Order: sequence, then C-alpha cells, then structure tokens
Amino acid sequence: MSFDRLIKRIIETKNPTVAGLDPSFSYVPEFIREKYAGIADPLEAASKAVLEFNCGLIDALCDIVPAVKPQAAYYEAYGWYGMKTFAETVSYAQKKGMYVIADGKRNDIGSTMEAYATAYLGETELYGKKVAPFGADALTVNGYLGTDGIKPLLTPCKEFDKGIFVLVKTSNPSSGELQDRKLYNKKGFPSGNVYEVMGEMCENWGKEVGESEYGYTSVGAVVGATYPEQLAELRQKLPHTFFLVPGYGAQGGGGKGVSGAFDGQGLGAIVNASRSIICAYKKEGCDEQDFAGAARREALRMKEDICSYINLK
Repeated sequence: MSFDRLIKRIIETKNPTVAGLDPSFSYVPEFIREKYAGIADPLEAASKAVLEFNCGLIDALCDIVPAVKPQAAYYEAYGWYGMKTFAETVSYAQKKGMYVIADGKRNDIGSTMEAYATAYLGETELYGKKVAPFGADALTVNGYLGTDGIKPLLTPCKEFDKGIFVLVKTSNPSSGELQDRKLYNKKGFPSGNVYEVMGEMCENWGKEVGESEYGYTSVGAVVGATYPEQLAELRQKLPHTFFLVPGYGAQGGGGKGVSGAFDGQGLGAIVNASRSIICAYKKEGCDEQDFAGAARREALRMKEDICSYINLK
C-alpha cells in the first residue's frame, strides 16, 4: 500500500519528516532569480527559477529526507507555467526516490471530486493511452463535505496504490473555531469534538482500502504540531490512521510536542517543515549559493530533534 512505501523510506532514512516545497518567489535565492530575468513573461521566468530552486533542494535532501510536499497554491500563483513546474517537481522528486505528497486540500463531490482524484492520484485515458496528469503519491483533502467528498478518492487509492491525508485538527490558530466545537447526540449527551468525529471517519474510510503491512490504511489524517495534547489523544484513538503533522518549525512546533503523534515503534506519522528548511540559508545568514547545504543542515537538525523523543529503529 501507498503508506507502506512511505514508511519504508522513513525506516531507511531513519527520519520521519517531510520537506514542504512552498516556493514563494521571495524564498528563491537572488542568484537564481537573476538567471531568468531576461525571459519576457515574468510568470515563465519565476516558474523556471522555482524549478531550479526545487531541484537543488531535492538533490540535497533526497538521501536523508523520505518525502517532499509541494503546496499547489504556490505553483498556481505562477499560472500555467507554475503548474508545469509543479508537475516537473513531482516527477523529479520521485526519480530521486522521494515520496511526494501533493498538498492541494481538495474538496468537492461527485464527478468534480473524481476529476481531482484523477488529476493528482489517478490516470485518464486520452487518445488510446492512459496517462497520469500529476502522479503524486498522496494528496491532502478536506473531508468536511462528508463521505461524498472522500468516496471518489478511495478508488485511485486502491487501484493505483495512492494515499490521502484528510484535514482533522489543523495547525492554524483559528482551527478550534469549528474543529473544537462539541457535538451532542440525540439525547443531548456530549459525543466528542468535531475533529474527533472527523478522525473516526478517517478510520472508517480507511477500512474500505484495508490495512498496510505496518497496520495503517491509505486514509491518513492531518493533525497539527501546534496542538500536542490533541495530537497525542488522536494517536491513541486512531490506531490505523497515519498522520501528516504540519506546524513544525516556523509555526512553533518542536520535537517534544510532535512525539505524541508516533506509535511505540516510532512510526505512524510524518512531520512537515517548509520555511524552516527551504529558507534555512536566510536564517543561517550563509552565502545564498549554499541554500541547498543550509536546507540539508536544517533537515538533519530537525531529524535529530524529533528522533530524540521517539523510538524509531
């Protein structure tokens, strides 16, 4: 299953982290931006600069970090050139042996959700040939339309060995406005928080695709590092749900706080950091030509921080 491939890479690298490739143009080193300044269309120029930046990061990280997570919005911001860069980034990372999580947070129903599923995870037949539009290994999705929005994704999960991560308890400060709301049964008794119910739904959706070698299904959950108590609570309640944990680094999460996301073998979760890795050269104050080296050093520091609190063998 899809998450088996991810878990095996985590074990090989002894590193339960994912690098978020969220390339705001200001993050790209000046020497790379200048290289493409002569291209007439600024969107094309920026997209080429981003691709070079991404490839440099992937080259520096592929042997120590098991996965990358390109956030689709940053590529959409550069128009169709940006989406071409998104596709090329997915392909390049996979060729380097990395697992790719497309961060799209897609949410719809029926044929529209089927189209999203095909675009990011599946294949479509065109002119007698089957092709994968983006071919990511997993996709982040919003489950708050209920089962109608998730069912169309389960087919490519089974057919093409893919995974999904459903938003459950997100890392942003206002997530509790909805996700922490108490729910009550018909008799008026508390039946949990909204995020707990969404987590239970992930467990149930996962049953439709079956468990992996490591006991996890292909339906994962997004649970933020900025809420360590809820993270540990959900780990206990959702034994078959693999976690994607955003919020480490720039958003304030740390190794001790995310430790509750992991099971007794140090598995069950992968922790994301974006800006703290891809912009590490700025924090270090090193020569921008060494942006990839700085990213690697930060990724290793992050790995050491997290692994000091978990039992990953």
